Amino acid sequence: MIKAAVIGDPISHSLSPKIHNFFLKKYAIDGSYEAIRVTKNDLQKEVKSLVDQGFAGFNVTLPHKEEIFKICHHKSKTAKLTGAVNTVIITADKKLFGHNSDAEGFLNNLKNCAPEFDLKNKNAFIIGAGGATRAIVYALIKSGVKKIFITNRNKNRADELIKNFTNFATEKKCEMQFFNAKNFEKNLISCDLLINSTSLGMIGQEPLLLDLKNLNSSTIVYDIVYKPLMTDLLKSAQKRKNKIITGIGMLVEQALIGFESWFKQKPEYDEELEKLLTAN
Repeated sequence: MIKAAVIGDPISHSLSPKIHNFFLKKYAIDGSYEAIRVTKNDLQKEVKSLVDQGFAGFNVTLPHKEEIFKICHHKSKTAKLTGAVNTVIITADKKLFGHNSDAEGFLNNLKNCAPEFDLKNKNAFIIGAGGATRAIVYALIKSGVKKIFITNRNKNRADELIKNFTNFATEKKCEMQFFNAKNFEKNLISCDLLINSTSLGMIGQEPLLLDLKNLNSSTIVYDIVYKPLMTDLLKSAQKRKNKIITGIGMLVEQALIGFESWFKQKPEYDEELEKLLTAN
């Protein structure tokens, strides 16, 4: 039996077991996928335990994405540039290979929901500067966007992100800039893709306060939050007749990458699964 898991703290909220077990059943694979609560203090010990038990790999969620990066023996280019790992493959010689599948998950969901939209030479506006933002910024630069404008409550964190990506952005001819909240809203007229990459607007979190009055009617609005599926940001954008993209597709798409690595089966995106995940 092939074994995989997701580790984090808290972990009971994770939808990853539902996703992986759905595909294990669909493809009749002799495998298992479980959620394991791992505290910060027990991270190294628990990871060693997974290796010793012969796990094929595991997903990583909060708060371990940066810490796991430090203990991986090998890392993908995406992981190196984002400084975070959410997918670990345990190699035959019991080494940890770390990857960040959020970048691909973000892009694949965008392609599925807006196949006609080409990122080349577009202006992207992003709220946030955390781990998910880094993966999204990497994906956008790689896809040829012209400009990325970032707003974040902590300016230092946003400045550090911009600094970290300076070389890659310069190489790909992409301009990056920080906007305070007021200038971010004012310049939305030139936005092609608006992304919320924070947990603001999620159930139990603070609301995302953003005035969309200057938003271009052709702008796509993408929120990576999936609880609730229809966030206040997406509701506001929908009222303005803007195209919207929810976060559930990104969650599924990033999971498919790990699934293929561990269970050696490339799963097809399944709308039946999306219904299962979004059912109350």
